[in-house]
Amino acid sequence: MTSIALITGAGRGLGAALAQALAPTHHIVAVARTTGALEELDDRIRAGGGEATLAPMDITTDAAMQQLCRSIHDRWGKVDLWVHTAVHAAPLSPAAAMVTKDFDSSMNVNVAATQRLIGYVAPLLGTGGRAVFFDDPQAGQPYYGAYGASKAAQIALARSWQAETVRTGPAVQVLTPRPMPTGTRARFHPGEDRSPLAKPEDEAARLLPQIAR
Repeated sequence: MTSIALITGAGRGLGAALAQALAPTHHIVAVARTTGALEELDDRIRAGGGEATLAPMDITTDAAMQQLCRSIHDRWGKVDLWVHTAVHAAPLSPAAAMVTKDFDSSMNVNVAATQRLIGYVAPLLGTGGRAVFFDDPQAGQPYYGAYGASKAAQIALARSWQAETVRTGPAVQVLTPRPMPTGTRARFHPGEDRSPLAKPEDEAARLLPQIAR
């Protein structure tokens, strides 16, 4: 039976790299907002002999996520692996001058949408599946209020789920990637020398043994 990997945030960066790395052993369900990025990913996956189903959706659109999970259930009846890399990176800002819209977007994408997705994907994972989240510990750092708080809340949610499912499954992992030259990092560190940073493809290769086991 085909192994199914759901990748939320598969358009670029680590999500796209992991989708491509998993494609030889999984059918990839790739979720991202940008259709063009998904089509480029699909080309790379097919060039390597893999197959993907593209889902150009915003994870904050609840009805779309419900429909996607229902479609996965109707077609395959399961998800073997869920890799959640979707994230919103609000502009850096002093806490006292934070734009409410930026904070709300951070909480909506990084926390509220993740919470809803856990509820929708958990039945598809069953007891034998695996969910993977990625920490980026910036909580408490100057000017990282929106991103740091929302990312910390997301990981706290994931760790609670992890603790709750130790005996019953699914397995829940929280991994910490090395710094990569992603669009998210570029918003926080404009103009930095990106040459020392890990390429997403290299990080995907490093993390893959922990994810696909």
